[in-house]
Amino acid sequence: MALQTFAAIYIGTYEVSLKIFEFSGKKKIHEIDHIRSRVELGRDAYTKGVIGYELVDELCDTLEEFSDIMKGYKVDQYEAYASAVLRDSSNELFILDQIRLRTGFQVQVISNSEHRFISYKSVAGREEFEKMIQSSAAVVDVGGAGLQITLFRTGSLVTTQHVVLGTLRLSDLLRDRSKSLVMAEKQIEELINKKLETLRHLYLKEEVQYIIFMGDYCMELMRHLDKNNQQDNIVRTEKFLKYIGKLQKKTIEEISTELNLANDNDPLIVPSILLFKALAENMKSHQVWVPGVNINDGIAYSYAERNHLVRSIHDFEQDIISAAMNLSRHYFSYSPHIEALTQMSTKIFDTMKKTHGLGNREKLLLEVATILHDCGKYVSFANSPECAYQIIMSSEIIGLTHLEREIVALTVLYNTLPLPQYEELSDKLDQYSYMVVAKLSAILRLSNALDQSHKQKFKNLRISIKGKELIITVESFEDISLEQALFEEKTAYFESVFSIKPVLKEKRIYNF
Repeated sequence: MALQTFAAIYIGTYEVSLKIFEFSGKKKIHEIDHIRSRVELGRDAYTKGVIGYELVDELCDTLEEFSDIMKGYKVDQYEAYASAVLRDSSNELFILDQIRLRTGFQVQVISNSEHRFISYKSVAGREEFEKMIQSSAAVVDVGGAGLQITLFRTGSLVTTQHVVLGTLRLSDLLRDRSKSLVMAEKQIEELINKKLETLRHLYLKEEVQYIIFMGDYCMELMRHLDKNNQQDNIVRTEKFLKYIGKLQKKTIEEISTELNLANDNDPLIVPSILLFKALAENMKSHQVWVPGVNINDGIAYSYAERNHLVRSIHDFEQDIISAAMNLSRHYFSYSPHIEALTQMSTKIFDTMKKTHGLGNREKLLLEVATILHDCGKYVSFANSPECAYQIIMSSEIIGLTHLEREIVALTVLYNTLPLPQYEELSDKLDQYSYMVVAKLSAILRLSNALDQSHKQKFKNLRISIKGKELIITVESFEDISLEQALFEEKTAYFESVFSIKPVLKEKRIYNF
């Protein structure tokens, strides 16, 4: 394969960045240039709710320069993303239109979960990562508006949590208390520790072997700490904290000089190192790894993965399943019933492939919905579906887009409640997604009908389609009169969605 040149553009809270990559025939990704420009969109977005025309002009001017650079490199393809800083602005659509008209760039605004997943992909594609998560590791992605903590133990994803503690927000606190930098630093450290207290109580009762930092300035810190072994970028946490302690005694100008920063009065450097320090202390990690990648690398990796230009060594879909299972356990809803339902629902899905026309991604969403469909009972038995919907929409499930999370949550909601007409959900779903919800919720309802008692009375479940009937043959070793009595009532919805009638046939097993 000939070399292919790719550009990844990211519009962040306080910076716009461009990375140019080459994809080689050996399925390697090679970075050839990295350009960054400070455009502090977050200052307007988070204080005024609207980004002023001066900043919009500055943003478009920067992107026009990026366009010229891309032409110089003869870029074959590009992808451009923007953080939620645009979505948090009332003039989002006007900004995107100005960018399109002035630069020709089509920019996609992504949610926090999409942003963090893309960034995380750039790390998870590394062999070092696979080794680290086999013990325990926390991936910490520090941004301007907030940070994301994704925790792994024994190779599985435990949780991912968004914390509203970003460098830009903390910088504003420092600026407002500029009379006493030392006092402001103590107040910020206290704030960080308080924010992390609940996370520590719920998920960090055990020590973490590795903390993996992503974000600005962490690579500059590592260059000074790991001068003799820059290929690994791994240091003991005590050494990392000791160095930050030394930096805290210096002025911003001295820190900037030591770290060789372009801006010798960078207002984000102090909140950044305070965040790194507090995170490493709270997680009680043994070692710190800085892979030196950011969301631009993740954009390139995602593009290469979709186009089969790289080999993925990490199972990202398993991360989604693992996150759903741990969320279910968190709300005390994971049980043998959930396991049985997952097997039944996926078996029905596979049998009906030609009928429902859905693919592997929708099958994954069905699995997630099945795993989470009972979590609302933790809050209320009477309003379980509504509570489950709110829990799912309020939870980070890394790897799912906002729309996919909506599909999962609505599948759970309409597992028991009547599905409204499309017009009532058109603010949340397009027509295709509405049909996905209808089909997945019908399959989930049918699966639930087969285990009304939550006793898993069946084994050797066989499913086949004959004409307009879905024949479900079960071997039962207990009385299934409850399931049979409720089966027709519970499966009428399935018949209306697929125009296929489910038929339950029993083959009784007697124990002598």
